[in-house]
Amino acid sequence: MDFAFDNSFHDAMPGFYAPAEAAKPSAPTLLIFNHALAERLGIDAAGVSDAQLARIFSGEEMPGGANPLALAYAGHQFGHFSPQLGDGRALLLGEIVAPDGARFDVQLKGSGPTPFSRNGDGKAAIGPVLREFLVSEAMAAMGIATTRALAAVATGDRVQREQAHPGAVLTRIASSHIRVGTFQFFAAHFGTDHVVQLSDYAVRRHFPELAEAANPHLALLDRVIGLQCDLVASWLGVGFIHGVMNTDNVAISGETIDYGPCAFMDRFAVNTVFSSIDANGRYSYGRQPQILHWNMARFAEALLPAIHAVEPGDVEEAKALANAIPERFRAAWFARMRAKLGLTQPGEGDAELIDGLFDQLETHQVDFTLFFRALAMLLRGEGDMMQALLPAPDAMAPWIAEWWALIEREPAGPLECADAMDRVNPLYIPRNHLVEAALADAEAGDMAAWLELLDVVRQPFVPRGEWEAFAHPAPKGFGPYTTFCGT
Repeated sequence: MDFAFDNSFHDAMPGFYAPAEAAKPSAPTLLIFNHALAERLGIDAAGVSDAQLARIFSGEEMPGGANPLALAYAGHQFGHFSPQLGDGRALLLGEIVAPDGARFDVQLKGSGPTPFSRNGDGKAAIGPVLREFLVSEAMAAMGIATTRALAAVATGDRVQREQAHPGAVLTRIASSHIRVGTFQFFAAHFGTDHVVQLSDYAVRRHFPELAEAANPHLALLDRVIGLQCDLVASWLGVGFIHGVMNTDNVAISGETIDYGPCAFMDRFAVNTVFSSIDANGRYSYGRQPQILHWNMARFAEALLPAIHAVEPGDVEEAKALANAIPERFRAAWFARMRAKLGLTQPGEGDAELIDGLFDQLETHQVDFTLFFRALAMLLRGEGDMMQALLPAPDAMAPWIAEWWALIEREPAGPLECADAMDRVNPLYIPRNHLVEAALADAEAGDMAAWLELLDVVRQPFVPRGEWEAFAHPAPKGFGPYTTFCGT
């Protein structure tokens, strides 16, 4: 099986990683292979047996041209700086250049200990592996920037956590695995030269057009801030809560990375937290924009030596970029919300309408995902779906009247607005009760429910009669829901 690796990080960045090897699994078995993604990457898997795929994507057998390594990085975890983290259970095999010229990392997660494991076993259980596969595929289908999952393989080994679980390895695909924490590590331990080298590499790889900027490092900061504003606005727009927005989980590519204790809201509540380790709600739904600002300020701090080395006066410009993040995020958020509400252009009253919506949703305990689909149905003259969501027929009548007044000034008619709304508002998301049931079956050896749910979330926008149950919120007896990091 030919990967045609072109490993630029390995070749250009010695000292920024540690060589490592995968642990040998006892009995690797393929759980799923993402053939559509393989085609996107230019990987020809035709004629390759499941057994061979299992050997390659478990780490038992290294493909030709691989240079396995573990990346070094630091990070602020729940606000506290950890000066050395790194890939403790992940192995970067190499980079693939896709047929369209885009470059991607191929990484194994759960493949065993590395020099950065800090006494951990470096393994992963089947539940977190299949959760990441499922949720990252859902995010990609909704058009949200994300890492992707190429394969999941059961190892045949048991992984001890609070109890023993079947082990598994995920193959993660990313534009790269350079994180804010990568910059923090080299800023903290090695200083300006290493930060400049890392920034130069990041610009060459991700944003080559920035190399012509007067200060490429400042331009990099500006670009990454913009990507993160768009990303977090996208998360909020589908009710997604990342759960662990530490700086080592922030990719400079603007992709969602590290699906640990993540989940989607059913009933809207701005302070929703699912993560078992987030006792104070630092990474709750409504605080994600503030944490975006905080994380990007840490990125600016790490980049300052490189920015200063080009032009000392640009340090003040970097500070200005960081200070402007709330306004910049708000612009991205309003653009996302206008699309969800069928509004094509900024106009008088839309900011107040958007801000007022969330108090209404929380007051009336409305299902976040279904509300926007129900709004579109109102434009089609069908109110049953909205009435089923609300505690009383007139519960949101004043807000809906204000929204309708804005819709009436749109150049498109109501039916066209409704269709546009349905193209951006998913009907099917990975509902938590469905995810948990599917993962429990998978751990017991039955993948059928998980595979069906994967098929559903890969097609999130178009209703299908046989999938009606997948759009329903959790039953009343489900919850409170708690997620776990999975390490």
